[in-house]
Amino acid sequence: MGKATSAFSRQAEMFDTTIGWRFVNPLMAQQFGTDSMPETAENVAELLKISREDQDSFALRSQQRTAKAQSSGILAEEIVPVVLKNKKGVVTEIQHDEHLRPETTLEQLRGLKAPFRANGVITAGNASGVNDGAAALIIASEQMAAAQGLTPRARIVAMATAGVEPRLMGLGPVPATRRVLERAGLSIHDMDVIELNEAFAAQALGVLRELGLPDDAPHVNPNGGAIALGHPLGMSVPAWHWLPAMSCIGVTVVTHCAPCASVSVRASP
Repeated sequence: MGKATSAFSRQAEMFDTTIGWRFVNPLMAQQFGTDSMPETAENVAELLKISREDQDSFALRSQQRTAKAQSSGILAEEIVPVVLKNKKGVVTEIQHDEHLRPETTLEQLRGLKAPFRANGVITAGNASGVNDGAAALIIASEQMAAAQGLTPRARIVAMATAGVEPRLMGLGPVPATRRVLERAGLSIHDMDVIELNEAFAAQALGVLRELGLPDDAPHVNPNGGAIALGHPLGMSVPAWHWLPAMSCIGVTVVTHCAPCASVSVRASP
């Protein structure tokens, strides 16, 4: 990595930050801005007038639903225990997700600081945590699955991708969901379960409201989401696909949050 900086123009400004851009391309900054992920959530909250109170309430529901799913054994069905041994030979077996905080209260969430802007609403409590995780998901044609003697858990009915302004990153699932439902000939109200990324409560609430769904819809993230479980980059998507398939649920829409969001509609085989 000694020559890493030489890959960038001399005009590129370097920032030492864990939440924003490290090397800012001047042209991209001019065209799209350089908002960090939390700042994009602040933008969504401001645009759609999503209150801090509503975000904290959503975050609490995520913690409660995840805790219930863990205690009932639902989450254990998707986990392969990992055995680790340190240099001293001490063995640790990881059998469950460690990020959730089941004892969280609304009072605790309301007491957290919003560090990203003056009078902001995004906190560590109503945002997903950054943690480690790994997942695997096999996607195959019907013919290949049959040839390998595999029994499909679900089938993909339709897929779609759509983009939004980077400064409003979290709203990407809205146009993508509308597009995929049109392709599938279905409506949002036909969905038995919706797995929606919870990068931030503001972003999740923005998507729900834009799609005409209530904040506390019981079929949206019924087993909690990323606010409680964390959001390991690159791993979350397979996990969101697996839970509905494992439950043999009828029709599901799975959304992936980003400036360019992907959405798929799935059905039981």
